Amino acid sequence: MLRSLYSGISGLRAHQTMLDTTGNNIANVNTAGFKSSSVQFQDTLSQMTQGATTPGANAGGRNPAQVGLGVQVAGIATNFGQGSSQSTGRASDMMISGDGFFITRSGNATTLTRAGAFDFDANGRLTSPDGGIVQGRMAVNGALPTGGALGDIVLPRDLVSPGTGTTAVALAGNLPSEAKVGDAPIVQDKEIFAPDGTSRTMSLTFTRTAGGWSVTGNDGAGATMPATNLTLAADGTLTGTLPDLNGIAIDISNVTGYAGLKTVSIATADGNAAGTLESYTLGSDGTLTGTFSNGAQQAIAQIVLGTVANAAGLQKTGSSGYTTTANSGAIEFAAPGDPGVGSISGGMLEMSNVDLSQEFTNLIVAQRGFQANARIITTSDEVLQELANLKR
Repeated sequence: MLRSLYSGISGLRAHQTMLDTTGNNIANVNTAGFKSSSVQFQDTLSQMTQGATTPGANAGGRNPAQVGLGVQVAGIATNFGQGSSQSTGRASDMMISGDGFFITRSGNATTLTRAGAFDFDANGRLTSPDGGIVQGRMAVNGALPTGGALGDIVLPRDLVSPGTGTTAVALAGNLPSEAKVGDAPIVQDKEIFAPDGTSRTMSLTFTRTAGGWSVTGNDGAGATMPATNLTLAADGTLTGTLPDLNGIAIDISNVTGYAGLKTVSIATADGNAAGTLESYTLGSDGTLTGTFSNGAQQAIAQIVLGTVANAAGLQKTGSSGYTTTANSGAIEFAAPGDPGVGSISGGMLEMSNVDLSQEFTNLIVAQRGFQANARIITTSDEVLQELANLKR
């Protein structure tokens, strides 16, 4: 049979693969995190009809003569270029700006993905649409570990921020210098907290004296502060310090004694009651920070990204996932923001990087290539028909 007949068949197969690949790219034009593919062709073995000869004294050398036997698919390469971003407004949607991959677990299988359309299941685990559990590191008492094995990212709805006791308060404002001895004292109250988060009220009383002000106080739990004198200078400066009240330091360095203003107050106090989780935010370093009903903010977990030495060597597993192969290298874990990994943006998704104009052009090229190879088969068939007619 004619060699051109089989060359045409190989061309049909190769261009059919190109059509299949291009069609898959177009079908996934709106798939979040999808990376387009392209077909690479190469020729097959060539049949030697005449070998090369060495030049002689009386005759020149001859070049080899070879007849090609068709085309074959050398490979299908994946384009891991960055896709455009799309804002979704969903806090659990995430996008990687860089070369890293999200890591998910399904049973004992580890999968890499660029699709960040995640959500929380009934157990509070962050999962992908196909049920893969996003991997990272959970914080311990608000502190994130710097290394160690990965685990499931879990955001329990009943998470509680523990209460903390008040250890310091700070006063600010002005005590009026025109106040007279015997005037009604100035009383300032402030909510403070015990180490277990129990709320109580601290009270400080300012009484005018001949040389300045006398301060007494109680912490609302029975502890009292003995009267302490503050000296008022002619320029309105108050000097003196207040002792601790049942372990609570009291800062009065920002209190003044000018005329005409009575604005003294307990401006700040640390500590808080226990609180329940109300919302969370995602930082560019992959940290999930919870906001609690007591106003506290605490790190809950950190999403970890994965990279491989050769991303083109990854194998697609479906559901926008990839797995490692012998030519991709092992997964290396890194925190978002580390060099070569990229950062994470919350409330956004990475769209497909398919270029429709290029794909439609590839459709035309593949179609014309298919038609040209079909013409080879038709022409070869006509030649064979002519050979068969020689016997007539």
